[in-house]
Amino acid sequence: MMYLLQTYSKCLNYTIIVTFACSEMTNCRQFMILHKNPTRPLLLLYCCMLLGATSLAQHRVAIPQIINYNNDQYRGGLQNWEAAQDTHGIMYFGNNEGLLTFNGRYWNIYPLPNATVVRSIAIDAHNRVYVGGQDELGYFETDSIGILRYHSLVHLIPPQERQFADVWDIAIMDSHIFFRTNTKLLHYKDGQIKVDKPIVEWKFMGAAEGYVYAQAQQQGILRYENGFWKPVARHPDLDHATITAIMPYGKDTLLVATLKHGLFFLTDHRLIAKRTPLDEVFAIDRIYAGRPLNADWFVFGTTSAGILIVDKQGNLVQQYVYGEGLQNNNIRNVFIDRNQNLWLALDDGIDFIGINRAIKYIQPNKTNPVSTYAIQLHGGRLYIGTSNGLYTTPIDAKWRDLSLSTAAFSEVPHTEGQVWNLTEINGRLLMGHEDGAFDVAGTTARRIYAVPGTWMFQPVSRVFPSQKIIAGTYLGLQHLTFSNGTFYDGGRTDGPYESLRFIHYDDNEHAIWASHPYRGVFKLFLSDDMGSVTDQKIYTDKDGLPSALYNHLFLIKNKISVATIDGIYEYDAAANRFVPSSLFHQQLQGVPIQYLKEDQEGNVWFTSHKKLGVIDFGQSNTKTPFTVTYFPELNGKLLGGFESIYPLNDENILIGANKGAIHLNYKRYKEDISKPDVLLNLVKVIDREKKEHILFGGHLPPEIKSQRLHYQSNSFHFSFSSTLYDQQSNVEFSYLLDGIDKAWSGWSNRSEKEYTNLPPGQYVFNVKSRNSNGNESTVRKYPFFIAPPWYANPVSYTVYVILTAVLIYLLFKWQKKKLQRKHQHQLYLSQLELDRSEKEVVRLRNEKLEAEIAFKNKELANMTMHLIQRGEALAKIKETILAVIKKHHFNDSTINFRQLIRLIRSAERADEDWEQFSKHFNHVNEGFFTTLKEEYPELTPNELKLCAFLHMNLSSKEIAQLMNITIKAVEVGRYRLRKKLKLNPEQNLYEFLLQFTKKQ
Repeated sequence: MMYLLQTYSKCLNYTIIVTFACSEMTNCRQFMILHKNPTRPLLLLYCCMLLGATSLAQHRVAIPQIINYNNDQYRGGLQNWEAAQDTHGIMYFGNNEGLLTFNGRYWNIYPLPNATVVRSIAIDAHNRVYVGGQDELGYFETDSIGILRYHSLVHLIPPQERQFADVWDIAIMDSHIFFRTNTKLLHYKDGQIKVDKPIVEWKFMGAAEGYVYAQAQQQGILRYENGFWKPVARHPDLDHATITAIMPYGKDTLLVATLKHGLFFLTDHRLIAKRTPLDEVFAIDRIYAGRPLNADWFVFGTTSAGILIVDKQGNLVQQYVYGEGLQNNNIRNVFIDRNQNLWLALDDGIDFIGINRAIKYIQPNKTNPVSTYAIQLHGGRLYIGTSNGLYTTPIDAKWRDLSLSTAAFSEVPHTEGQVWNLTEINGRLLMGHEDGAFDVAGTTARRIYAVPGTWMFQPVSRVFPSQKIIAGTYLGLQHLTFSNGTFYDGGRTDGPYESLRFIHYDDNEHAIWASHPYRGVFKLFLSDDMGSVTDQKIYTDKDGLPSALYNHLFLIKNKISVATIDGIYEYDAAANRFVPSSLFHQQLQGVPIQYLKEDQEGNVWFTSHKKLGVIDFGQSNTKTPFTVTYFPELNGKLLGGFESIYPLNDENILIGANKGAIHLNYKRYKEDISKPDVLLNLVKVIDREKKEHILFGGHLPPEIKSQRLHYQSNSFHFSFSSTLYDQQSNVEFSYLLDGIDKAWSGWSNRSEKEYTNLPPGQYVFNVKSRNSNGNESTVRKYPFFIAPPWYANPVSYTVYVILTAVLIYLLFKWQKKKLQRKHQHQLYLSQLELDRSEKEVVRLRNEKLEAEIAFKNKELANMTMHLIQRGEALAKIKETILAVIKKHHFNDSTINFRQLIRLIRSAERADEDWEQFSKHFNHVNEGFFTTLKEEYPELTPNELKLCAFLHMNLSSKEIAQLMNITIKAVEVGRYRLRKKLKLNPEQNLYEFLLQFTKKQ
């Protein structure tokens, strides 16, 4: 730390110290006191010693990704006291304003009932978060919908012991929970709290190797066993020292860290001081927290020196301080998460360090971020060519991963300006610079020539050492010679005045291949002395390339290859043209490539629009002998247009970047590829009155059950996250709502989704994530059910079905009745028609009958009239004859007259006339005699004749004429007939007889 050394050299000037301390340290109050009390030189000297001790820390070549979270982001208090992580990956922090949670995207704070600071946290196997504050302790636990709820345990403490100030430590051993305050230990088990008091003060408590250890002043270290605190070790230093961490170290050995007295071993009931090169730093900067980082390293958080990572031998491996990424140097707590990332609870903020990540960053100039164009390891030193000169640092060869080596970058004098290239040729390091070419040795650079803008160097012969070297410059080709271990300028090679950034010497044809981004690919044939170009050919899109623009030439797999806008093309000598690469084109067709670099393993690294990828031949698949891997973490960080990749080995891939350089441990990157996770952070429902209700709070309960919601609660807000804390910019999400979405959404970094006005029904919200390597997480599901309105629920539908069935039945019945009525009506109409027809027939028949009856009545009347007339005629003849006889006095005995009289009388009594009359009468009045005879069987034939004549309404005279009786005889006959017929005097005989015809 150069600036600390410089300050120490000026330590006698306390005014300068005050200025430096206030600009570089986080706590300036002590130094301001020195400024106000210049008469206290001993304190001033102590200040200088403090800064000098801090300067013992050594920087590393590269630092991992460091993410700073300040209180403006997490919206809590400045100070953070402890950190923990549950099984779902959610981080918890003890904050001045309560319990702080973070799931990668969203921060939440949960204050304690008395709004006190949370100083300690511990999480058990069931994700119950125990917390301790000022006069408050308890635990947070998720409820049925995943919301953290606080449960205080203060009521379990005996009333006289409820005043205990701060809870500084919490330790968990099986189902035993221990809370440490300065004056008492509170032991929570089975719903009860017991109180253990020290002789003087409890100074520390922590868990290690399945036991809980505590430090009590004047009692040493104690261990909880079988319900009792048993002494483990005493040491004189413990009477004045405070333990801050107890960690596993080795078999039967624990490593004990103290606040100001360094490290100790706890083994076999003894406490043994561990001497390290950092003891003075530990004494001055104080160890506030410690944890094992891996099997060989330990991480310590200090009060003023940031983070110290120490190996088992006590050597400093890494240090991170303010100015190198940390927000301040006062570390309250350190925590290693499940992905081996380091979390720091700071006096002001929270820091994340991807301590074991495969990607780290190199800053050769910490005060001026510079762009990197070239990197080379040479002679035990790492050289980085930047936009502001050449920087170098010695490298410790014991570290296979160069990023772990100590580093002290310094600028090589007289190299200011753009450094375009670093190439090792003949065991020497050549530097291509905007001011020419340089031979670099150690920390010095000797100019070879001053031709502007040297892009790169290429040896002309494969024989070592090569006597001739060709260089591509802004103005064409320049050649150098090598003799007696020195490079000399050979002058310009006469030829095209083009900027030739990429060149390769083809010793088979004694030609130089070169490319220009806007001209094409050149093939330049050189003279034997390399002084001139004897012939040249330019290859463009007419010679097989996809375009004349943006072609960059490289030697890949011993073939002249060109990175183009359409993948990789290679030179076909037989056809003298470029063709798509038979090896790479299928996989990289359509991919615009700007840079190619083949490593020692045969893998090909490439860039495409500031994206880094590698064609890895160590991982084949079914279609190709390689796989293509991209590194999305580095998207946009590469230096576009001036790409540079230096693949030293699989643990050291060095890449030029916009700011500094990037170190990629490709071996670890492949080992770290893991399946991402996804958390459902929050589910809110918004009803029609715009009121929000939380359905799920993000902290997973044992299982998420489907919730039944009112039909008006049909608008939802989902938020989700992933606990890949170091890859948040590259984590993508996809979601699907069963019942609405037909397919998964496209991948996006957006971590929220809303659905509005969902219809009633059963739904399942699905969400998944994927990391930068394309690995997908398992699907997280959230089921819910939107109930239909009262008029659309199953009971209503049942009623509707019943009503519909009844309605259908009634409709069917009504329709049936309607059809029946229609049928009856049709039948009625048919019957009416039939009746009408029958009536017509009857009418016609009746008319016929009536005609016949009329005719027969006429005939009967005629016959009757004839009979009457005949009778009258006969009577008149008879009377005339009788008168003649009387007048002429004929004797009755005269034969002629007697015969004539007999004939007349015979005619009057003739039965044939009656039979003929009876026949005609029966035709007209069918059954008259039968009916009359049935009702009145005592009637005589003459009485029946009389009835017939009376039925015809004949007068007595006419009847007498017809019956050849006297009128009186007719009257007597009528009288007798009425008696037999039993008629009343008032009753008309004619009408009575007429009834027998009507009946028939």
